[in-house]
Amino acid sequence: MSSKRILMITGDFTEDYETMVPFQALMAVGHRVDAVCPGKASGDTVATAIHDFEGDQTYSEKPGHRFALNADFAGTNPADYDALVVPGGRAPEYLRLDKDVLAMVRHFFETNKPVAAICHGAQLLAAANVLEGKQCSAYPACQPEVELAGGHFANLKVTDAVTDGNLVTAPAWPAHPAWLAQFMALLNKQS
Repeated sequence: MSSKRILMITGDFTEDYETMVPFQALMAVGHRVDAVCPGKASGDTVATAIHDFEGDQTYSEKPGHRFALNADFAGTNPADYDALVVPGGRAPEYLRLDKDVLAMVRHFFETNKPVAAICHGAQLLAAANVLEGKQCSAYPACQPEVELAGGHFANLKVTDAVTDGNLVTAPAWPAHPAWLAQFMALLNKQS
């Protein structure tokens, strides 16, 4: 496996596990992961939230950790990266309003580079208009956005993930083993 340079776009109230786990797991196997957030620089932090599934009609939300960014958003060039990770949580809800974020996301689809999005990360993909004809899993409440963007919502068990071309998606953090394994398989296929 050759080391890849991976961009992670995140923001305040990103889901804690969906940010920390892929960030650390991908680095543990030798990849470089640059975590960025619009309006923030390397060394700044974003607040995280822990979403849990406790039998209520939707997930519960609890305060998470402070996640330290390790790269500057300003000047980030997506062409310098081999792949993209989009965590879920509440961050995609407002990140999708940033034209520079949307342009970065589109770059990875236009160049057919691997993209891993989880949970509410589909909101960012839908806003970037990159889901046309693609299978995409997400937190079930995001199904309308996936379908309105022309995607095919993959209604998976919370522990499953789906790959469609360069895109790997999953409903939520309980799918980390499947989601990360499928994403790493795509990374390994890259020359």
